[in-house]
Amino acid sequence: MKAFRLEDLEAERAANEGAYLQFLHERNMSVGLYALAAGTADPQQPHRQDEVYFVVSGRASVTVGTETTQVARGSVVYVPAGTVHKFHHISEDLRVLVVFSPPES
Repeated sequence: MKAFRLEDLEAERAANEGAYLQFLHERNMSVGLYALAAGTADPQQPHRQDEVYFVVSGRASVTVGTETTQVARGSVVYVPAGTVHKFHHISEDLRVLVVFSPPES
């Protein structure tokens, strides 16, 4: 079994001074923690993998393709591979679990 505590992952991500920490990489998927501070820009580019975002905390808007919606704690968003997407109008520090399938390299 592999089990993780969100506060431990956040501490590791912060110690590495990066917005993203991949903490699980398996044959069919990978999982990471993505963090964006309120008021910052999301530098993401489209990915080759399908993605699922689960918002752990914070508030923002997210645009996937041509559709935009508000997200907050508990929101789940699916992003098809190759689709342009960005978080924006981040009004509260955002923490998001990201699942990639197939796994991100």
